[in-house]
Amino acid sequence: MTDTSTTSTHAPSTTPFPVDVVLPCLDEAAALPRVLARIPAGWRAIVVDNGSTDGSAEVARSLGATVVHEPRRGFGSACHAGLAAAEAEFVCFCDCDDSLDPGLLPSFVGRVASGDCDLVLGRRRPEGRGAWPLHARVANVALAVMLRRRTGLRLRDLGPLRAGRRTDLLALDLTDRRSGYPLQMVVRASDAGLRIAEADVPYRPRTGRSKVTGTWRGTWHAVLDMRAVLREPPLVRTAARTESCR
Repeated sequence: MTDTSTTSTHAPSTTPFPVDVVLPCLDEAAALPRVLARIPAGWRAIVVDNGSTDGSAEVARSLGATVVHEPRRGFGSACHAGLAAAEAEFVCFCDCDDSLDPGLLPSFVGRVASGDCDLVLGRRRPEGRGAWPLHARVANVALAVMLRRRTGLRLRDLGPLRAGRRTDLLALDLTDRRSGYPLQMVVRASDAGLRIAEADVPYRPRTGRSKVTGTWRGTWHAVLDMRAVLREPPLVRTAARTESCR
């Protein structure tokens, strides 16, 4: 059972639409203060604690975030628990390790709100030594090629910084609860005819140890999860909305 708790009342929104930001978290106490400080004013941060032992949940709660406890391990489990807990019209996702800046998300949401796109992904542009290990980049390129073959989308990254409408994302009925979750979101969005765009974002060295792409082994397991997603049969497309947008 997912447990939700919060100790803060959020300030009135400074944007014309409500936004929730899902932050999957596993032992990110050191990074949380910087990440949460960059959440846009008036937006709700949903930190999904996925079994942390370093006090991440307490840190997040003390900084005003909504905390969701998801005991089932897995990146997808944490992301989907956050999506299920979201209530705003628009939902964003961001890693909780300080490698990405959630302060860039208003432009993502703006594109979705304006009707320009339905799902916006951050294309990671590494800044700083060690920001994106070679093996992780190679795996990302290979997956982008396989994604193009599967969907026709010419995306260059499957980055975790992203934004979309909550109703659209819930309608995708995402089932992967491991590393394949971000890719399954893109594949099923494409199958559903949602328009998908990329926007360049800086990608900095993370704070703390990587749980997935920090090692060849972790990267390989992530690739296996994603290959399984790419083998899923295509869903029925909505012809008027199948193209990616720029």
